[in-house]
Amino acid sequence: MKKIIITAFVAGLFSITSSYAQIKNATTVEVKISGNCGMCESNIEKAATDKKLSIADWNKDSKMATITYNSKKKDLNAILKKIALAGYDSEQFLAPDAAYNNLPGCCKYDRTFKTAATMPAMKDNAATEMKMNTTEDGMAGMAQEKNQLGMVFDNYFMVKDALVKSDATLTATNAGKLLDAINEVKMEKLSMTVHTEWMKQLEGIKAATNKIKSESAIAGQRKSFIDLTSNVYALIKIAQPEGIVYYQHCPMANSGKGADWLSKDSNIKNPYYGSMMLTCGSTVETIK
Repeated sequence: MKKIIITAFVAGLFSITSSYAQIKNATTVEVKISGNCGMCESNIEKAATDKKLSIADWNKDSKMATITYNSKKKDLNAILKKIALAGYDSEQFLAPDAAYNNLPGCCKYDRTFKTAATMPAMKDNAATEMKMNTTEDGMAGMAQEKNQLGMVFDNYFMVKDALVKSDATLTATNAGKLLDAINEVKMEKLSMTVHTEWMKQLEGIKAATNKIKSESAIAGQRKSFIDLTSNVYALIKIAQPEGIVYYQHCPMANSGKGADWLSKDSNIKNPYYGSMMLTCGSTVETIK
């Protein structure tokens, strides 16, 4: 039995060493991260791990995580945000209350970082975040955030405009550009509130955009555009884009169930019918 245990330990050690060796341009740091138990260890390390780009080893006694990452392709803040979104506080980022509350009972650690309130801008509190953003550095951060998602929103509008023209080829092309913009987003430059919403909506946005890109018929593209709009609307409400965005609705689209779209133009230009019923619909919300 002793021989088996030693063999298993050596195998595990070799696996860990091999994983670290695969990471190029490696930078290693130690960060204190709150947690209690073996399940916390698994959750923290899983959140921090990105194949060949980052790996972590968290010690439940010292509460220290040794994080090794590719410094040319990975940002430490992005890793720590993912850990926070999994429910675990660090000095740099506090977990959203909802993420902490979803942890199993054995993982409910004492939130010493939150009590100390060392990083109020990272709390799940939009008002506090906006207050922090009024500083000079905060204004720069807001500009970075808008630049990150601005191209996503702009390319969404390009997809919408192509649907208004009933041009399936142009719609597919613009959907490809939207996918490129999505892949260019650097999550570490998003505030915690926007980062959380981005992670919620990202899978849906990608899935709908891929369907639009791969679909050759305008009817199929319009059907997927309904789902895309739902996800982008949820994101744009949190991200506060530059300028005014109009949330518009056509009661006849989607077989009479109705469908929505977002536009930078207050005039109705219906993407679900194009020239057939170009002005069918109304503005139901103005987002500033």
